[in-house]
Amino acid sequence: MTTIEHHDDIRSAVAKLCEAFPGDYWRKLDQERGYPSDFVRALTDQGYLAALIPEEYGGAGLTLSAGCAILEEIHRAGCNAGACHAQMYTMGTLLRHGSDDQKARYLPRIADGSLRLQAFGVTEPTSGTNTPALRTTARREGDKYIVNGQKIWISRAEHSDLMILLCRTTPADKVTKKTDGLSVLIVEMNDALKNGLSIRPIRTMMNHNTTELFFDDVPVPAENLIGDEGKGFRYILSGMNAERILIASECIGDAKWFIQTASKYASEREVFGRPIGQNQGVQFPIAKAYARMRAAELMLREAIRLYEAGGNPGAEANMAKMLAAEASWEAAEACVQTHGGFGFAEEYDVERKFRETRLYQVAPISTNLILSYLAEHVLGMPRSY
Repeated sequence: MTTIEHHDDIRSAVAKLCEAFPGDYWRKLDQERGYPSDFVRALTDQGYLAALIPEEYGGAGLTLSAGCAILEEIHRAGCNAGACHAQMYTMGTLLRHGSDDQKARYLPRIADGSLRLQAFGVTEPTSGTNTPALRTTARREGDKYIVNGQKIWISRAEHSDLMILLCRTTPADKVTKKTDGLSVLIVEMNDALKNGLSIRPIRTMMNHNTTELFFDDVPVPAENLIGDEGKGFRYILSGMNAERILIASECIGDAKWFIQTASKYASEREVFGRPIGQNQGVQFPIAKAYARMRAAELMLREAIRLYEAGGNPGAEANMAKMLAAEASWEAAEACVQTHGGFGFAEEYDVERKFRETRLYQVAPISTNLILSYLAEHVLGMPRSY
């Protein structure tokens, strides 16, 4: 069974690609709040963003573990996949539940880069992670749906040609289960922007190109409905395990970057006539971060193994994401502390990576919700929300 520890050829190639995008490239984007178009184009041209698309649609047809290897190596190299990682898991909704016509229409163009599928329209200001409570509606009128509502924390919306949108097609008071009545639409962004969609960028502590969206009678062709009307929640849910696993891989990559960076600095930096890494007070936090990273990596491998065997690794995927996010944060703390004041200097890239990796304890799902999931679904405790 292929796991994250393989794909050495992919890892080497991705690391080589990332050499062309050193720290100053990312620092400049940070200052400008820019989008890494050149980096995304390079990944696209080399086929990495089409890794999980089947060969019949122009992709590489690789396994999830290959996607994990790609994302991990991007972060291990000091780069950031946040500008493009969604294409790996967002297109899964289309691939698993879309019609043959939809897949033939969109997937080859996503694979060759002529269409960008980076936006995932789920979260709303009033519902947060309580997805069934979302208020964005899509009303069927003839051969189109009319969309009204608001979404928030929709990253890359300004840099996407397509968006997977979850909205309510049946009022909440007309369904038996609160998760019923939700549907998934493929929104073609250029058309939507000409017909009632507006985008407002949100400045955040890291450069993540995130936005707020406003839909004002936006028409979407009915043929862009994915699967059956009213069953969209389960379509979105079916891709969550892959999302958790891929994000965990990024966190492992971040942790490895922090640990390598801290270890190198501690070995070279001399104070009081000797390397600071000779002091156990400096060594131990880095070594502990390494141990936690390896433990999280083992859980990630188990989640990948179960996923690729066709199982349902809900608990393992959630635990891998939580543990990897915590490991990357501990490694980040150790790295900053090792660098002292220099850890706050932009030129070392530590503060940038520090800000970036903090996100993953909150998104795409918070640590608290993962703990609630484990308490209810694994330990059999009463539902807490």
